[in-house]
Amino acid sequence: MEFSVITILAAILALATVLPLSRSPRWWVRGLDFPRLQLAIAGLSLLAVELWRLDMDALPGQAILAITAACTLYQGWWILPYTWLHPYEVRPCAGSNDPSARISILAANVLASNRNADALLSMVRQYRPDIVVTLESNAWWQARLDTLEDDYPNTIKCPLDNRYGMHVYSRLPLEETATRFLIEANVPSMHATAMLRSGQPVQLHFVHPTPPSPTESDASIGRDAELVVVGRAVQDLDIPVIVAGDLNDVAWSATTRLFRKISGLLDPRVGRGMFNTFHAGHWYMRWPLDHLFHSRHFTLCSMARLPAFGSDHFPVLVELAHEPGAKHRQDGLEAEAEDRRRADEKLDRAGVRKPVRPADPGRRARDRPRGRPPGQAERSWIALYSRNSSSP
Repeated sequence: MEFSVITILAAILALATVLPLSRSPRWWVRGLDFPRLQLAIAGLSLLAVELWRLDMDALPGQAILAITAACTLYQGWWILPYTWLHPYEVRPCAGSNDPSARISILAANVLASNRNADALLSMVRQYRPDIVVTLESNAWWQARLDTLEDDYPNTIKCPLDNRYGMHVYSRLPLEETATRFLIEANVPSMHATAMLRSGQPVQLHFVHPTPPSPTESDASIGRDAELVVVGRAVQDLDIPVIVAGDLNDVAWSATTRLFRKISGLLDPRVGRGMFNTFHAGHWYMRWPLDHLFHSRHFTLCSMARLPAFGSDHFPVLVELAHEPGAKHRQDGLEAEAEDRRRADEKLDRAGVRKPVRPADPGRRARDRPRGRPPGQAERSWIALYSRNSSSP
C-alpha cells in the first residue's frame, strides 16, 4: 500500500513535468507552467519520503527515486533565475544617477469587482510614481481614478466591463497615445511615448492578454500571439522601451522566455526574486503574473511588491534609471532560428498574418535629433498587426 501511494505520487509529478513539453496550447497543459515552485517543493518532499520509506537496494525503489529527482531538478531549473542563486540580468542603478532620467511605474490589476479604491489611491499618493497603470478597471474604477488627474493630467482610458479595461495616468507628458486591440476585439492594449524630465523619449506598451483557463479561453493561442506581436514591435528599436502589465503568464514559462528572446528586453527580477503577485489571497499558490520588461538602456533603482488592497493581485512598483551606457553592459536572452520559427507558429495559430515591414520602418533613435520623440511610423509594426484600433 505504501509503495503504491509513493508510486502514484511520483507518476503524478512526472506527468505534470512532461505534459508542458508538448507545447500544446490547451489550458490544462499550459496551466502546468504556473506551479513549478510548488511542484519543485512537492518533489523535494517526495524525495525525502522515498529515501525514508523505499528500499534503495531494490530496482523499483531506485527507479522511482531517479524519476522524482529528475522531475524536481527540471522544475527547479525553470525557477532558478528568479532566486538569489542567479546573477542579475539588470544592473543596479548608480546612486548618483540623475533623478530627471528616472521613471517609476505602479501597475495594479484592480479586480473589477473590488471596491477598495481608496487603498490603491492611498498607495499612489504615498509612493508618487510617475505613471499609474490599472488593469480590469471599469467605469466605476475610472470615476475614482480620475481624482488623480490634478497630479496625473496625462491619461489614456479604456473602461470596460469585461475585466479587460485599462487606464494610464501619468505625471510625465505622453505623446502618440493609442489604444489597440491586437488579437481580440474586446481586449485592449495601450501604447504611448513618455518624455522623461531629462527630455528622453521612452516608448511604453501596456498589455493584458487573455489567460488560458476554462472560464476565459480554452487555449493560450491569443495570449501567446499578443506577446509575439509586442515582442516583434520593439525588437529592433534603439530607443528606450518598457513593456508592462498582467501577462496572465508566469515569468519562467516558455512563452514568456520566447517574448524576452524576440523582444530583446530584460527582466529586472532575474537574480532578485519572483515577486509573486497572484493570488493575493492564497499564500501557498502565488505566481509572478504581473511583469515589467525594459530595454538595455535602463538600470534598476528599485522594485517592490506593494500591500494587498482587495484585489486578487498585488500591485508592483518599479523605478528605472535611463543610463545609455548600460546597454553595452547588460545581456538578456538571445533569439535563435528555432525561436523565430516558434514565434511565427504562434501567430499562424492565432490567424495573425505577419505584415511586411516597410523599407524604412521608422528612423531609429540614432538617426533622430536628440530629444525628438519617435514618429508614428516607428510604432507601425504594432499598427500593422492590429485588427482593431483607436487613437485619441
